[in-house]
Formats: sequence, structure tokens, C-alpha cells
Amino acid sequence: MEQIFKTRIVLYALAFFGLLLTSCSNDDDITLSIPSISEVEIGSANRGVIGRDIHFNVEVLAGDMIDLVQVNINPREEENYTHDWSFEIAWDEFKGVKNATVHKHFDVPEDAAEGKYDFIITVTDENGTKLEEIFEVEIIDPINLPVDPSVYLFAVEKIDIDGNTGLANFYANGDFRNPDDKVFRENESIVSYTQINNVKDDGILYNLLIKKSLNHKPETVDDIDFSKAIVIDVLEHTNYEEVTSISTYFNPDVSIRDRPALTIGALQDNNLPNPNSIDGDNVWESGTYYYGIVYTNTTHNLSVHHYIEFDIVF
Repeated sequence: MEQIFKTRIVLYALAFFGLLLTSCSNDDDITLSIPSISEVEIGSANRGVIGRDIHFNVEVLAGDMIDLVQVNINPREEENYTHDWSFEIAWDEFKGVKNATVHKHFDVPEDAAEGKYDFIITVTDENGTKLEEIFEVEIIDPINLPVDPSVYLFAVEKIDIDGNTGLANFYANGDFRNPDDKVFRENESIVSYTQINNVKDDGILYNLLIKKSLNHKPETVDDIDFSKAIVIDVLEHTNYEEVTSISTYFNPDVSIRDRPALTIGALQDNNLPNPNSIDGDNVWESGTYYYGIVYTNTTHNLSVHHYIEFDIVF
């Protein structure tokens, strides 16, 4: 009986160590999930301008949890540059989350050298894995841009319910005319005064009103989601052979332009000739709104944008 008991102990021990070895073997076979990225946006059509900010957007999905997101701009062996230059920036604010929208703007330093570079996105996961993807970016001196659009005038006119109004009486270039009453109310109307300088060839401009709660601030015309954006005005130019300006209040062909007004509470916006219904996500409600200008030169794929915030009481 004693021998049988000892034998059972040995057999149980062997079985235990066998399970342990199997478990260790299985541990060795575990494959850790690595991060992935999508919807990458770099500058304006993968271009950055020396001395100006560059737009960067990427959707990150971690294998486990994000540890660090990093960008390196490194020279390419086959390229020639006027001097040595590289760049690195990293963000740890996304640490500990599974997925994140990384939307950043950072300056291209003044000492950058023109040329094409490797734009390297690295995502480090808390599980120890790492993803690295390489894109091409072109760094350009502003003097070498084919066109260099800029916002010269960004102003807003209010027409109250009694029809009272005034030129840019609500806002102009950083100045709210009445800082204590930055509000549009139901049945008041909004009119845009905007001017873009240094345009050429083909392009299009939109003035937009967007609920802040929708978290939508397009920076190019292609980025506009019209289910979330109410169009106040739209202006297009074609075949401009010389560098000039466009504005919503002046047309070089007909002098003063008839600027459309949009009433707070309207059923359709001013996306003429095919206006959009103001419903769904766009339905009027009280709250804070973005009001912005988005211009894209469609010939040269260069864009400029600007936004302010004010409230609507509906």
C-alpha cells in the first residue's frame, strides 16, 4: 500500500511538471498584438513649409495600450540638401488608451533644409511591440511656393430681427465688436466678409458654421463634412492667370458682390446652387458654434483656414 501511495505521488508530480512545461511552451508561442495606424494626413498634400506649422493627423489603434506616439523627419540617402537637418517630436499624452485620434500642429523649424524626407511615424505599445511606418514629405521654402494663399480679412456682419446692420458690425480680424454679446439669436442673420490674398488658377472658398459639439473643424475643402457644416457662403475662382485676391464682398468682374445672408433658423443653407437641408446633426440648437473660413487652391493643392467661436441662442 505504501508503494502504491509513493507511486501515485510520483505520477502526480510528473503530471504537474508536464503541465508546467506545456504551459511554459505555450507562453513562448504567444504572439503579441502590434499597433496599427490609419487615416494619415501630413501637411497640405504631404508638404510642409519652413517656418510654419504643419498639420498631422493619424488614427492609432494599440495592440494593448498606447505608450508613445513619435514622428521623425529624416533625410533620404538619394536626396541632396543644402545642409544637414532632421527633426523629432513625440507625444505621451495618449499613454494608457486603446485608440486615439492624434491631431497635432507643429512648426517646421526655420533652419530646415528644402527637400524630400522620410516622415516616420512610430507607435510604441505598452506590451513592448512597436509599429513604424514611413511616408514621404516635402519641405518647401515659402518663397518657392507656386501660390501662397493667406487670410487677409475675416469678418462677420449681423442683421438683427429689426433689420439693423452695419459693415462687419459683429467681428473683424480678431476683434468682437461687443465682447459682452458674442451671440446670434433666432431670426437674426449672418453675413460673411472674407478675403483671401495670393491666389491663382483655380480654388474654392467656404464660410462655415459648425456646432462645436460635433468636433469637426475641417482644414481643407476636401475635409468638409456637409452633414456637420452649415454653409454661409461659397465662392469659386477659375483660370486666374495672375496672382490676385478673392473676397466674398467684391468681385473683380462685377465690382460689389451680392453677399448672401443666412437666417438663424433657416431650413436650408447657402451652398448654392444646391443648398443643403439644415437637419440631422446640423439642426439648429442653442450652444457654441465654430465659424470659419476654409480655402483650397485646387490647382496647387494648398489650403488655408481660420476659425472663431460664438454662441447661438435658439
